[in-house]
Amino acid sequence: MSQPATLNWFARHELTLFWRDWLSMMSAGRSAREGVVKLVLGLAAIGLHGLAYSLLAEPLSGGFSADKAKLVMLTGSLALAFFMMMSQSLEAVTRAFYTRADLDLILSSPAPVRHVFAIRIGTITLTSAAMATVLAAPFINVAAVLDGPHWLAAYPAMLALSAIATALSILAVVTMLHYVGAARTRLISQIIAAIVGASFLIGIQIVAILSTGSMSRFSVLSSQSLIAAAPDLTSLLWLPAYALIGTPWALASLSLGALVLLVGVIHLVSPRFAHYSIATAGLSQRAVRQAGRSWSFKRRLPSFARRTPRQVLRAKELMLLKRDPWLVSQTLMQILYLIPPAIMLWKNFGESASGFVIVAPVLVMAIGQLAGGLSWLAISGEDAPDLIASAPLHRRAVLVAKIEAVLSVITLIGGPILLVMAIASPWAALMTCLGVLAASTAAIAIQMWFRAAAKRSNFRRRQTSSRAATFSEAFSSVMWAGAASLAVAGSGFAALFAALALLVLGFAWVVSLPRQGG
Repeated sequence: MSQPATLNWFARHELTLFWRDWLSMMSAGRSAREGVVKLVLGLAAIGLHGLAYSLLAEPLSGGFSADKAKLVMLTGSLALAFFMMMSQSLEAVTRAFYTRADLDLILSSPAPVRHVFAIRIGTITLTSAAMATVLAAPFINVAAVLDGPHWLAAYPAMLALSAIATALSILAVVTMLHYVGAARTRLISQIIAAIVGASFLIGIQIVAILSTGSMSRFSVLSSQSLIAAAPDLTSLLWLPAYALIGTPWALASLSLGALVLLVGVIHLVSPRFAHYSIATAGLSQRAVRQAGRSWSFKRRLPSFARRTPRQVLRAKELMLLKRDPWLVSQTLMQILYLIPPAIMLWKNFGESASGFVIVAPVLVMAIGQLAGGLSWLAISGEDAPDLIASAPLHRRAVLVAKIEAVLSVITLIGGPILLVMAIASPWAALMTCLGVLAASTAAIAIQMWFRAAAKRSNFRRRQTSSRAATFSEAFSSVMWAGAASLAVAGSGFAALFAALALLVLGFAWVVSLPRQGG
């Protein structure tokens, strides 16, 4: 047993919390499911290793040579992983300052604050690296078997990139706390995290659309013009790629630089960790006092008095969606992914219908997933269920008002794209609109069938409440997206995908019957 208040003790504490949090998220807080989760993870690992072998067996059969084409592909993939780690670490560092949990207890103990901050930042580094490498691990392992153990250097290389991303995230959050204040930093940091997480993928898709007319990032990374414009093999730009494939000098340089940067940032910021934590501690209390001013209520009272109860409930849902800073960041990512199809629509405007075949499924899937998240907030994430139940409204009218609030947000987001599509191709716009409506309706219905009381703060864990609801919503969106794409192309197979989507919806309804009381 390690002594309390030491680095080893805090490290064990943080890792234990991370493991419990992850296992609770995967098993929805039910210990009986832990064995099932481990079995599913084992089967998924075996399947991913088989997929990796089928994809890498031929390319690595003659060995791996680091030419410019392969370095461009590896560097682009590493850049995508780095931006993902940067987004996750920004969100994690922000939660480290704003989420109280056991921080009050630890800061009031005689333990050095530097130890607390150092261990928590180290945990963020490890978790960000683990999340980014979980899908790459089968490919790394298979490459190590086929081409040599030097590919295992990808693990410390990813850890070094995660350390760099975490250090930059700390500097960004602390800078915002210093210059814009604790009240605004949370919202700004979450928005930046969403933008950073999607920026590289969206950027490379935009380049692909403008150059090749497709949305595939591989078409850009493998283009001859990009390879020809890339620097020679001795450039430091390829340092992460060389480290990934196990080049000793590159791996040592990247690891040492990341370690120096992270340790330097921890040494610089840790003395003020307690100060920043205290600055964020009273935000909720100040918000309550501001919201409780009588003049604000009196000013709003006449406008609400002229509305029906149903209109007031709709306005209440829209107000909650508008003012929730955590919701803004977690739904902004889905909205940002609508930018590439919008640009593709603009590029192909008036030319051919081939672009609409690609735009339609992306639009249907993105808005369908957004509808599922918003409906979870409105139906399951109700903060005042007792108050709403006591309102002079029938239960069905309450649900209808909540659904109307969700649909109004979806219309505001997807309406302009559909309008432009209607000008270019009325048939494509009609089929896409029907697909969006079907996917959104299915997502809302699934959330209604599987509704359960939950806190809005658990929005990022909403998928853990029911695996059947999660998979049903995902498969439903995929099927409706396929149906919309085929319908835009004029293929009769669209009816088959629509039928499969209805079967998925029927399966979800049957599974949800026990929850609905039969």
